[in-house]
Amino acid sequence: MNIMGIYGYVRVSSKEQCEDRQILAMNKLNIPPSNVFVDKQSGKDFERPAYRKMVKTLKNGDLVYVTSIDRLGRNYNDIQNQWRILTKEKGVDIAVVDMPLLDTRLHKDLMGTFIADLVLQVLSFVAHSERDAIRKRQAEGIATAKVRGVKLGRPVKPVPDNFSELLAQWRNKMLSLDEILKKCRISQATFYRRRAQHRMAQGKNG
Repeated sequence: MNIMGIYGYVRVSSKEQCEDRQILAMNKLNIPPSNVFVDKQSGKDFERPAYRKMVKTLKNGDLVYVTSIDRLGRNYNDIQNQWRILTKEKGVDIAVVDMPLLDTRLHKDLMGTFIADLVLQVLSFVAHSERDAIRKRQAEGIATAKVRGVKLGRPVKPVPDNFSELLAQWRNKMLSLDEILKKCRISQATFYRRRAQHRMAQGKNG
């Protein structure tokens, strides 16, 4: 089967993560930059814009590179199903850079296909299990932190000790909103949150 086009698929789980390592791998394979599709979002499903665009572009005989099987996704069944769609329905080859055994160009005979399918099942299961383990460790870590009294999330922005006096001046129009924000060094949203908390603590309107 003649290869009509060579493509690369790159995915990181969030916008904060860096895709440079995967991009470098694609460059070493001499894949044209225009043929490298990059998604910056979770692998929980295949509803990703770059991935969907790539699938629509693929034609029978094309080749798709991914650096590792978990770049395709993290769910065992989804990875298996998508692999089948790409190789059987779209008629493309897939090569996993970090796992040379997962290269459909090398396994056209019955035994080779069996071995590749077996490796795919094992690696898909491992990717799925690792994700579950990470999620479990995160939940346990959060629970442990709460037991130890560690406050999670964004730190609470403090207000001055004379916040009650400043509020009174603001209510009496002795201070403008901008002035009280500057004195407290807080945003408008934080000011209204602290004001509401102050009112609840004092049990009166303000």
